[in-house]
Amino acid sequence: MLTDNLAVLSLLALAPILLVGVLLVGLRWPATRAMPAGYLLVVAIATLFWEVGAAEVAASSLQGLIIALTLLYIIFGALLLLATLDASGALRTIRSAFTQVSPDRRVQAIIVGWLFGSFIEGASGFGTPAAVVAPLLLALGFPALAAVMVGLIIQSTPVSFGAVGTPMLVGVNDGLSGSSAETRLAEQGTALGDYVPEVAVQVALLHTLVGTLVPLLLVCLLTRYFGARRSFGEGLEVAPFALFAAFAMTVPYLAVAVLFGPEFPSLLGGLVGLVVVMVATRHGFLQPTRAWDFEPRARWLPEWSGSVRPDMGEATAGDMPVARAWLPYLVVAGLLVVTRLPQLPLKDWLSGITWEWNGILGTPVAQTVEPFFLPGFLFLLTVGVSYPLFRMRRRQIVASWRVAGRQVVSAGIALLFAVPLVRVFINSGPDFNSTGLESMPLTLATGAADLAGDAWPMFAPWVGALGAFVAGSNTISNLMFSLFQFSTADQLGISAKTVVAAQAVGGAAGNMVTVHNVVAACATVGLVGREGLLIRKTVLPMVYYCLAAGTLASVLVYGVGLNAGTVGLVLLVATLAALAARTWRRRPRDAGADGPERDDVPR
Repeated sequence: MLTDNLAVLSLLALAPILLVGVLLVGLRWPATRAMPAGYLLVVAIATLFWEVGAAEVAASSLQGLIIALTLLYIIFGALLLLATLDASGALRTIRSAFTQVSPDRRVQAIIVGWLFGSFIEGASGFGTPAAVVAPLLLALGFPALAAVMVGLIIQSTPVSFGAVGTPMLVGVNDGLSGSSAETRLAEQGTALGDYVPEVAVQVALLHTLVGTLVPLLLVCLLTRYFGARRSFGEGLEVAPFALFAAFAMTVPYLAVAVLFGPEFPSLLGGLVGLVVVMVATRHGFLQPTRAWDFEPRARWLPEWSGSVRPDMGEATAGDMPVARAWLPYLVVAGLLVVTRLPQLPLKDWLSGITWEWNGILGTPVAQTVEPFFLPGFLFLLTVGVSYPLFRMRRRQIVASWRVAGRQVVSAGIALLFAVPLVRVFINSGPDFNSTGLESMPLTLATGAADLAGDAWPMFAPWVGALGAFVAGSNTISNLMFSLFQFSTADQLGISAKTVVAAQAVGGAAGNMVTVHNVVAACATVGLVGREGLLIRKTVLPMVYYCLAAGTLASVLVYGVGLNAGTVGLVLLVATLAALAARTWRRRPRDAGADGPERDDVPR
């Protein structure tokens, strides 16, 4: 029987993911068409091969619709905040202020994306940074496609400690709680509450080693895809500054993980790095001698721009003060922090107000929504504060709501199919089927582990990334796969702590390509329908992240020697060094009279 063959089941479980990937990335279908196709396929496979009942499929689909509406709630809040700042004229002042810090777009991308985005991730998580960073970069004059790419690439290093450590404290902890892993730890004299912070330290170490190159990779991709010369070399020109900004975040990030646990590495690392780098930039430290900018807007490719077009006029002396223009973003950041800190009562108050759906359609499927704890509510609250702050007229307010309303509708179709697809995929285990088969994600992961054998640490991050791609969340990926990763390591007789850490790191990397984040970020800048184009650009840093994390995890497990991890790490470092050297030699010099030189690249 097919259901007795692990290889066949693994391929069946992979089929919906492959279909979505091929349609989005290969055929460049918009998510509004690709996700319904993926949903129909996963329903067919769940029904025919996993024998999930019709009621369970319908309940999982309804659960997905509920979650999709919460995502649209967050997206609408981000869009409305952008529209409010646009209508008030605050965006003109913000743009002017950032240009005064540095006119170089590479520097702006690092400060806004890597540092401010890491801080927002540490406070809120769940895709919020991309929804904040992308509109802000758009307002600074970035092409919409470039703004979203930056917002997605930084959804990596800070993600494992996003939302005040939720992927670790909920994802890993609850993924292992009450299981054979907790029993095994007890036999070793270790409590789960002590084990998770130890895993978190290894997670922070892996992220620090891998993520230090993220700002440099980000600016290289920015100049390669969106520069006049289509050159990686123009990104390498700011390598000293990019590495300085990376260490300004990752050093305190790792220190906080070691000293204080998993709650605050991203939040404090991002905040410390932002302050240090902003001060250094104002004093000209490691700044490029030549400011880099995009081509004039008239020469941008059509797919670079979205339907959201903030007022790009320059600020004048009569415009509002910089501090007032920035205040809504500071309010958002402050609200995210004070409502996420467990030491303050606001977290319990807001998260205690819930809408619950238990036993949907008489099945085990349940869903809870915390409407006042979600970032969408905080966005709307900030919008309300902005009205008197900017002395906005009724006409401006109505116009901003109309703009945000039109934009959020375009993101709805993709999410209303994408999230139900995920829930049917996940809710296919023994509690939902009549075959006793493990769920599709666990089946797929088990098949991969059987193929990998002792080399499993190199593959562990890819399972984490797969879980994030499917589920749209590092936390859910850790919930799904932490026990599987622990058990696989235990059976192989290797460090489960390192393998579980590799899972969490891979789950963070997967956020760069997860359809949820891509659709949500695209919606904030009016790029709905270009999701596949974005994933084609962010898949490269995701692949780097998983390769580097896997080889490093293998070295941590087996040590340095004649083993796959060491060989893989040497090859990866040598490849990166060779590419950097080749790119630096071929970097474009000053353009001649005929216009800028360009490397040949696929557009």
